[in-house]
This record gives sequence, structure tokens and C-alpha cells, in this order.
Amino acid sequence: MPHIMELVGKTRVVVKDGEVVEVGEPEVKWCPIFAKLRGLETITSEDVKKNMEFRISDFGMFTDNRRLELEDFVGFGASEIMMTGLSRGLVDATVTACEGAGTVISSNPTLVQGMGGRMSGLVETEPIEGIIKGITKRDGIVLDPTTAVMDPVAGVKKAAELGHKKIVVTAAIPSIAKELRVLEKELGLDLIIIAVHVTGLSKEDVQILIENTDITTSCASKHVRELVKPLAQVGTAVPLFALTQKGKELVIERAKDIQTPLLINTQALPALPEDKQPRELK
Repeated sequence: MPHIMELVGKTRVVVKDGEVVEVGEPEVKWCPIFAKLRGLETITSEDVKKNMEFRISDFGMFTDNRRLELEDFVGFGASEIMMTGLSRGLVDATVTACEGAGTVISSNPTLVQGMGGRMSGLVETEPIEGIIKGITKRDGIVLDPTTAVMDPVAGVKKAAELGHKKIVVTAAIPSIAKELRVLEKELGLDLIIIAVHVTGLSKEDVQILIENTDITTSCASKHVRELVKPLAQVGTAVPLFALTQKGKELVIERAKDIQTPLLINTQALPALPEDKQPRELK
């Protein structure tokens, strides 16, 4: 089974044996993040291929040589927020996905950032021995090393079995977020659910996500921008939104770790300058 990831403009990329074997067409043609970081004014399949190849050569993504200790990539990404939560003792563990391992339970902030800092929308993966060994060595627990399954619900159950109560979990599928809320009540947990990889979701699905998560990324989602009623917002081009009080507290905690100057202001949200948004929104 190959590895499938959606990245840079939600472009489907297939990787096999550390090589890019297939690249689809970008669904989003202009992303403010990649315009700023890479100078890309129009995203093409070739750009995406080069980006994936760079990730493979630079830090070993999808290979046994995967580096699992990486610097912060953005100020307020999902992994950065989780890393801060663990470092401050605000949460006990995280349940996230890593290529070559699938669902991973971790209380190691450095590992959480290393796995997730450069992660895009992981759709499908298979076990990679070197990655699983690297995660285990850093006290991460791979849910199923034989299949590298991605199953946030089973991951949270496992984390609860290990004695964790305050757990941050990422979810890309609305029905999973809903299921996690039910599980939270059943097991008496305190979950912070972060919605990720939301580009292209229907209005109905986005509504389910908003009702069942504490923090959501916006990616290039038209419906997230239309429906969200945030308590806090970070960024204006591809913003991240805190939807609940505990989500807001975690985002504000992360702000303490940002080394550059911060503007903290009160205003009506969301704040979405039209010229800064990805194009076209999906």
C-alpha cells in the first residue's frame, strides 16, 4: 500500500518507497502561506512534487531516516499548540497522526512537534519501521505498528487506558469529531478536539465540526469562514479559530511562546481581509 497525502493547495500526492509516484491537480491555486514562504503565485503540480521531494530529502518524510525533532514551522499550527499544552502541563497527552505510523499517543512535546510540524493532510499510510522505532524511542505509543491505522477514536480509548484524562486529539472527519465527543462523556475525559485539513468539506460537515471541536484550522475552507463564530482568532490569511473557552485558553497559552511582537486586540470575528484569503476557497 502506498502513502497518500494532500498538501499545498490540497493536491493529492502518492509516495512509494520514498519516491513521489503520482501527483494530482491542485484544488487551490493560490495560498498566502506558500506565496509568502516560497514565492508561489500559482500552485502547479510540479511545485507540489518539488515540495514533497524537499520534505523527503530535508527531514526524511516517508523514510526510515525521518527526523522527529524539528523546529517550529508556524507560530500557531496544531502541533505547535499541542506542544505548548504538553510543555505547560495543561494536557496529559495528544492523539495525532504521523506518516509511517498512523495514530500516535504521546506526552513528549518535542516528538509531537517533530511528527506534526511539517505534516499535511495524511490520507493513508503504511508502517515504516524506522519511523515507528523513532517514535517508540521518544516514548510515543503507536496505536497499531502492524497496520499504521489512523483511528483517533481508538487512539483516545488507548490514551484513556494509559491513565490520561486531559487529551488533545486532531480530527479531519466530522463524524469522528462527533464520535469523540460521545466518547468523552462515556469515559469521563476532558478532550480538546482540533479540526484539521478542512478544505473542501460541505457546509453540513463544517457545521458538525464547529459544533464538536474546540479549535479549527481554516485551510482554504469557504464554509469554515462563513460559519465560524470564534472566541479567538490567530492570523487573518489562513486563520486558526478557538471555538470554546478551553480552546481559547490553549491558543492564548501558545501566544506566550511566540518570540516576535504580538498585537492583541478586541474586535468582531472572524476578521478575513479578502485579498489575503487562499484562492479559490473550497
